[in-house]
Amino acid sequence: MFKGIMGLLAGACLSAGAAPAQQGDPALIRAAVLRVDVAGLPPISRLDLRPADLGFAGARLAIDDNDTTGRFMGQDFEAEEVASTPDAAGAELDRLLGEGIEFVVLLADDATTLALADQAGDRAIILNAAARGDNLRGADCRFNTIHVAPSHAMLADALTQFLMWKNWPRWFLIEGSHPEDTGYADAFRRSAAKFGAKIVEQRVFEDTGGARSTDSGHVQVQKQMPVFTQRAAEHDVVVTADEADVFASYLPYQTWDPRPVTGSAGLVPRSWHPAMEAWGATQFQNRFERLANRPIREEDYQTWLALRMIGEAATRTGSGDPAALREFMLSDQFDVAGFKGQKLTLRAWDHQVRQPILLTTGNLTVSVSPQDQYLHQTSQLDTLGIDRPETECTFQEAS
Repeated sequence: MFKGIMGLLAGACLSAGAAPAQQGDPALIRAAVLRVDVAGLPPISRLDLRPADLGFAGARLAIDDNDTTGRFMGQDFEAEEVASTPDAAGAELDRLLGEGIEFVVLLADDATTLALADQAGDRAIILNAAARGDNLRGADCRFNTIHVAPSHAMLADALTQFLMWKNWPRWFLIEGSHPEDTGYADAFRRSAAKFGAKIVEQRVFEDTGGARSTDSGHVQVQKQMPVFTQRAAEHDVVVTADEADVFASYLPYQTWDPRPVTGSAGLVPRSWHPAMEAWGATQFQNRFERLANRPIREEDYQTWLALRMIGEAATRTGSGDPAALREFMLSDQFDVAGFKGQKLTLRAWDHQVRQPILLTTGNLTVSVSPQDQYLHQTSQLDTLGIDRPETECTFQEAS
């Protein structure tokens, strides 16, 4: 049975146009996962505490998947795992580049991602598996960076399409006081204009510090949130932009008016969700949970997808040469499967991975965007995020 399955995999490799390598030592294809950890307050809920292997568990599953096909192709894959502080990240990147690693999956914030991409230059491809800032795909785009994580614009558009389908066009927008919150709120403002929603009122929730719910518990929150949200203009839905995880999770069932909460809490747009079951995702979830002994998180999925892109390029080209893999990944011939019902491809104008976005609650995937009624002349996935005519990215496109 095992040989039969592996034979089918080998046949799939051949049908993709790549021939198995000759007998001998396998070609080693090396990558690294660099996670830059920022010290801060714990999350609002202890259920959201960061696991020690966040991102790394996704990398391990991807390497297993790559090696399954790599055995027949004369290829061997590895990914070094590095957890760093912001101060040490530059030195760690230089060390990895000095070891000859030319693919670096990066889990970091927007500013660190941009700085490390500039530091890498033409020595490596940076696969951004965490940073969502639209500027990284726009005015601050870099040719050496592939964005596996969805952008703020993609997430906002995915949610907006669903809200408009529900006929909930009047929004009460609440944003946090951190720069990343403003970036997400700007994406919602742009998305509202794009799809015809109306933001009837906007408020900013100021982060005053402290240890959040542990200081005073639910009693204080129960008093604060209704007062904060009272006397808002008539609205259909509350839309929150709280990337810093300060306030949004407190809002459901605590707003002054009985309205759904969306955005950073309630109905949340995500790249992945541990309850996803369609399109073969159940098998993927089970394999991850056996490996990591926990449910998958978005950072794990995005890291897995980044490394699978490398593996797919190696399979399709039959090459272990980093330059050949990089050229193929940036070409219009590249696509990769991601358990989302369709092949995922790369936008030439900003190197963003096109992908459906899941709309989720705590336990369920409620819907998947793009919604059916939103069409596009090239790819329906390009209704999510910044399309070619709108881009501010000016690097030379891959042919």
